[in-house]
Amino acid sequence: MKTSTPSDSSAASRPVNFVLIHGAWHGGWVWRTVADDLNARGHRAIAPTLTGLGERRHLIASATSLDVNVDDIVNVIEAEELRDVVLVGHSYGGLVASGVADRVPHALRSLIFLDSLLVENGQTAFDVLPASVIEERMESVRTSGQSLGMPVNGLKGTGIPEDHPCAAWVRRRLTPHPLSTYTTPLRLDHPLGNGLPCTYVHCANPSYDTLAGVRERVRSRSGWQWESIDTGHDAMVLAPELLTDLLERLAVAK
Repeated sequence: MKTSTPSDSSAASRPVNFVLIHGAWHGGWVWRTVADDLNARGHRAIAPTLTGLGERRHLIASATSLDVNVDDIVNVIEAEELRDVVLVGHSYGGLVASGVADRVPHALRSLIFLDSLLVENGQTAFDVLPASVIEERMESVRTSGQSLGMPVNGLKGTGIPEDHPCAAWVRRRLTPHPLSTYTTPLRLDHPLGNGLPCTYVHCANPSYDTLAGVRERVRSRSGWQWESIDTGHDAMVLAPELLTDLLERLAVAK
């Protein structure tokens, strides 16, 4: 594991194509400020919403597996004819980014896993999460009276304080997350990361304990870069400028 420390330099030598993948219960909307900032700096930043979430929540029945969300991003990259993409996966979005890298590595420059959930080939998200977290989420499904989605649990896990200026904005937009994406395995034909430059970014203040086991496994991976950022799990809400600087620096360093 390679470790680097943040620097003050964020000057880009040339424009970069960013595809920003949101986490569970969120949508492309959560990247609004970061995407706007990256675009203002001369880059191209796209933040699609995955099937079954956000403004596409009416399609939750179509999110029959993790593969559907992987297809979402692969299709965006192909439809937009993007190349040399820096693919950023936040939280659950790390699973999606892993699947995309397995399928279209030729379109990618690098992978940035932002406080991401990661699994190996054949594993589901529930295979690597703490048992207490799995039980809590499955109990919420049972008590909700429906089986397609994991209900929203407020701001829990986001790291966003209830009195944060954006707290109400985030709460209004959170939607149930398709359960099937956590219970179907990630299918990879190549090793995780598919030989691309990979950086894992730990949102360290406060640290999201649910991902402690994932981070421990990432630390042991050879050749991956490690970064820490002084903010909570939803870094794009809590510290958008700091995150934008970091993404730009990591992108132009590859």
